[in-house]
Amino acid sequence: MTRSLADCNRVCYNYPEAMRSDGRFALAVHVLAVLAHKEGSCVSSNVLSSSANMNPVIIRRLLLELQTARLIETKRGARSGSKLSRAPSEITLAEVYSAVRCYEPFGLPKRRPNRRCPVGSCIRETLIEVFSTAREALERELGRKTLAGLIQQMQMERPGAGRP
Repeated sequence: MTRSLADCNRVCYNYPEAMRSDGRFALAVHVLAVLAHKEGSCVSSNVLSSSANMNPVIIRRLLLELQTARLIETKRGARSGSKLSRAPSEITLAEVYSAVRCYEPFGLPKRRPNRRCPVGSCIRETLIEVFSTAREALERELGRKTLAGLIQQMQMERPGAGRP
């Protein structure tokens, strides 16, 4: 028995969870851009949190992930802080994305759609294929972009921006 789309509305997706996104990638790029502008000087989490307008605890957690991915080095004690582990031209946005990604960019709802619905019976499989292709394109494009290129683009779009 084929059901109408109206019948599909009885089984809902859990959209808030499925559509959840965070700004960790953007925040990580922001932090790395600040470190790049400091040209090898150690920068404290307080300075980074002030620049990003974020709680220093959130910045410190992010710094741990970036350190684990070997994108930054962190020193403790006197002259403590973080700095890039290599030149901005050698850090791709794909590396940053990989270091902090905790959610799939193209996630599916946890709840499965109604299999008796004409759309719900096949939408997941179709979306999985589309999302896979989109994810590959995203990662490929991020792999072409470097932190140095991003900073250069910021400076071209807004002269004087991104200066230490």
